[in-house]
Amino acid sequence: MRHKLFDKVVKTIFLVVSLGYVGISSADDAGATMDPNGTIASFTGFALVTCTSSGSVPTDYLEASIRDDSPPQDGLLVNLQIIHVGNGFNRAISTTDPVSGDGEFSPVVKLHGGNGTYLLLVNKTDAGARKFVVSYHCQSADTPPIHTDTAIGVYQFE
Repeated sequence: MRHKLFDKVVKTIFLVVSLGYVGISSADDAGATMDPNGTIASFTGFALVTCTSSGSVPTDYLEASIRDDSPPQDGLLVNLQIIHVGNGFNRAISTTDPVSGDGEFSPVVKLHGGNGTYLLLVNKTDAGARKFVVSYHCQSADTPPIHTDTAIGVYQFE
C-alpha cells in the first residue's frame, strides 16, 4: 500500500515539474511538422491567437515570425500569414523564412489590431515535410513594448 502511494506521489510531482518546464520553455512559440509524409503541397495550418490586456495595459499589435528547422531543400520555404478582422482593424500581413532549413527566423511582422483574435496561417511552397516554429507575441504600444496576455488554439493542421 505504501509503495503505491509513494509511486503515485512521485508520478504527480514529476508531472507537475514537467508541465512547468514545458510552459516555461515554449512560451509564445509553437511548432510542429507540416506534411510529415511530404506529399501535400497545399498543407496548411490554421490557429487563432487571442490578445487581451494585461491588467490595464491593452494590446496594440501581434508580432510573429516563422523558422524552418528542417534540412535545407531548394525551393521549399515556409510562410506565415496573420489576419485580423474586427475592432475597426481589418488587416493582413505575411512573412516567409527566406532560407530553407537555416534555423533562423523570418523577418518579424507586426499587425496592429489591438485586443482581439488574430488568424495565423502557416503553409509551404511545395510538397515536402517541414519542421517549423512560429514565434508570436501580443505587445502593447509602450516603449519598450509590454508583453500582453496571449493565448493560442490550433484548429486545422492538414
